[in-house]
Amino acid sequence: MTGAERLRLRKLDQAVLALALIVADLSIHHTTAQKVLGAFLVLVLVPAAAIDLRTRKIPNWLTGPAAGLALVLGLILHPSGLPAQAFAALAAGGFLFVFAVLYPKGLGMGDVKLAGVMGLYLSASVSVALVIGLVASALAGLVVMQRVGITEGRKVGLPLGPFLALGGAVAILAGPQIVHAWAPGL
Repeated sequence: MTGAERLRLRKLDQAVLALALIVADLSIHHTTAQKVLGAFLVLVLVPAAAIDLRTRKIPNWLTGPAAGLALVLGLILHPSGLPAQAFAALAAGGFLFVFAVLYPKGLGMGDVKLAGVMGLYLSASVSVALVIGLVASALAGLVVMQRVGITEGRKVGLPLGPFLALGGAVAILAGPQIVHAWAPGL
């Protein structure tokens, strides 16, 4: 198989994954705002994960327009939810920003921006996405260290974007229910 054929196959895989997640999103949610925000977030998460796996970067050309679109969609579909979107974006992005400043070789600003974008689309459910993404990445790191040893395993860099995307997908599909289970008053 040539490189071009592999790339085409990867793009097809991404499209199929995105379509499956969008169909699940549309079938699960009841409000138009949840359906639309979830579907558009899927269209950000799938390429962000793929690009981060390939290049170890999440590009601004993806996160910048995605943030703007989330704000416009929120304003049109659910204007009263805009403050919650903004707070979730600042909280999620700010949380990862602290780690990016403390350990810049381990966490990039693309991850920080992706977390902020996820907050704009998910509101309070971004907490679910972050917990799942960070736990999944930690477990992957433990698997790497178990396979190659702690010393060598600590040198292996794992991109966070795919794990954040996994958490985001779970949050799209079950975030409000999980948040309600964690904090019934919200």
